[in-house]
Amino acid sequence: MPDGGRTGTPNPSSGTKLQLGAYLPDRVFLIFSEQQAQTVLSAKTSFHTNPAFLERNPRIFQRHPLIFSNPSLPSSLVRYHIIHRTTYTYESPVTVGHYTARLEPRALPFQECPWHEITIRPIPMQRAERADSFGNTCVYFEIEGSHQKLEVIARSLVEVARGESISPSSTPAWETVRDACRADRATASSLAGELAFASQLIPIGSVFADYARPSFPAHRPILEAVCDLNRRIHEDFIFDPAATDFATPVEQVLKKRRGVCQDFAQVMIACLRSLGLPTRYVSGYLETLPPPGQVKLVGADASHAWVSVYCGETAGWMDADPTNNILPSDRHITVAWGRDFGDVSPLRGVTIGAGEQRLQVAVDVLPEAD
Repeated sequence: MPDGGRTGTPNPSSGTKLQLGAYLPDRVFLIFSEQQAQTVLSAKTSFHTNPAFLERNPRIFQRHPLIFSNPSLPSSLVRYHIIHRTTYTYESPVTVGHYTARLEPRALPFQECPWHEITIRPIPMQRAERADSFGNTCVYFEIEGSHQKLEVIARSLVEVARGESISPSSTPAWETVRDACRADRATASSLAGELAFASQLIPIGSVFADYARPSFPAHRPILEAVCDLNRRIHEDFIFDPAATDFATPVEQVLKKRRGVCQDFAQVMIACLRSLGLPTRYVSGYLETLPPPGQVKLVGADASHAWVSVYCGETAGWMDADPTNNILPSDRHITVAWGRDFGDVSPLRGVTIGAGEQRLQVAVDVLPEAD
């Protein structure tokens, strides 16, 4: 099943011409002739992306399913240098702090992170890395000793390919997807169904289903319906950073129709789950473009949030960004996903001491010049 939220599995005809060279997620075969490429294709191998990944990412040979280059897909990659700086300043000294950071961009069929590092000041007494239940990379660290400031700087090099576009009208009816996710046997759809329920921060209920229902008439293709709901939230809600905070309930956001990207994503998730459709909360970065003729400002980017909806076993998970009314592509960089913001918080922890605290976050997403 395709994963990662932006591409489905291509189904090319036997006459499709392949580029010479191949990116293969579990292992790599280098194709040196058209005949070899067609031999692989005749084995019904799925494929996408492009060989440029191979040139810059030799470690990918050991990492990822069998995927081949297809010239019908975009061959260009966008390479980003990302700096995410988080600073906590405490009113009174902190003697002990235990923290978890989720700041490393995920490895996905359309995205690679060849290099990543986290710098922490003060230097932690202990530090360990693990994957959580959603596959996000977590860095746990402990700081002991009196301090009144914590600084965490994550630096990443990320390469993003524009995924294959899927026609919304080609996806199955939303009721078909919903019913498949409720199956009483283990399938890709029933496993995805685990994300069709309420979570700690995102409830489900009739108020959300009623808002979503105009976009979901009977038998409408699921991605077509998702795109319409995405558009409506973008048009009905006002971006207002002063209207909400982390603790603002989703019901209140729906009522006020104001908030930020986190709020809009969680409203959309509540709507879709209230209809029985599996949806996950996605955190990451969005490259923002300057006005025409102006230079991009350092610090103009920010952490961002959007959603990923399960659209059946063929299309898999598809991303949607209600804040901008788009289906994410190569300007969105995925860091983590989960049930809600609580599963993907970039940095969270507990301290002894601190009193009042002030948080400052600065993010730079800088595309590499051609």
